[in-house]
Amino acid sequence: MIDLEDLRGFVEVVESGGFNRAAKRLGISKSIVSRRVARLEADLGARLLSRTTRGINPTEAGLEFKTRSERILADLGEAREAVAHQSGEVVGRLRLSVPLSFGVRYVAPILAKLAERHTRLEMDVSYSDLLVDLIGERFDAAIRVGILKDSSLVARRIAPVRSVLVASPDYLARNGRPRMPSDLATHECLIYTGRVVADWLFNSGKRSISIRPKGRIRSDSGEAILQWAIAGLGITEAPSFMVSDAIASGSLEPLLLDYPAPEYAIYVVRPPGAYVPGKVRVLIDTLVDSFGGEPEWERFLTKSVD
Repeated sequence: MIDLEDLRGFVEVVESGGFNRAAKRLGISKSIVSRRVARLEADLGARLLSRTTRGINPTEAGLEFKTRSERILADLGEAREAVAHQSGEVVGRLRLSVPLSFGVRYVAPILAKLAERHTRLEMDVSYSDLLVDLIGERFDAAIRVGILKDSSLVARRIAPVRSVLVASPDYLARNGRPRMPSDLATHECLIYTGRVVADWLFNSGKRSISIRPKGRIRSDSGEAILQWAIAGLGITEAPSFMVSDAIASGSLEPLLLDYPAPEYAIYVVRPPGAYVPGKVRVLIDTLVDSFGGEPEWERFLTKSVD
């Protein structure tokens, strides 16, 4: 009889293009994956994979078997969820991609509570500011910060966020406080290079102002930029969820509040389709419940400004 874990191993090998990558995704050794595929081929009496010096590719029989295997695994997953739902449980493996800073600060504690509440839920979480291909890399969902591009992904807005210009009291005492966006030309700016848009944007009534920051210190780490701003090395722009605590403690001061940056949002996105797995549904509901209304980082910012 064919083992379901053998099916999963085979599908992962085809999806990832190799035994090493499949083993990494499954969290097992390469030799176990190899044995599972070999056992399948022996049971079926057919070669499913073509192994060459260039890599591994499915045979014609392998492609057909992969399609049917995916259908079996999907049906099994839905059946397990349907049964578990009757008892209020969430089961399965949730593959989630989250941005680094926001993910560590705000999502990790929520996932910890989710894991405590649903003991049969497995979680595989990737923390990175890189945009992953949800479908190609087989993620169940991702959390994204900013303005979403048009795509086939299904998005749910979970919280507002805005960029805030900040500097330390020490820096401002030494260099003065900018009164308008154009004053930034005479200041040392700390530049986050992971932005899609390089300019810093401000609103003045109905008019939009765009400033290209200049400075000698750059980084693709928002956390590093934040620490350098607290150390007094310059002015930077950062999401409100990153700077609210530093503003509340007095380590940083908000600047140019009369010229607010455009508001954007935090979203949870998932692959297209009417069917929403229970593990994704409970994730979305938990995030909305946690960040609904006025998020924690906005409350801290409002209090500090008042």
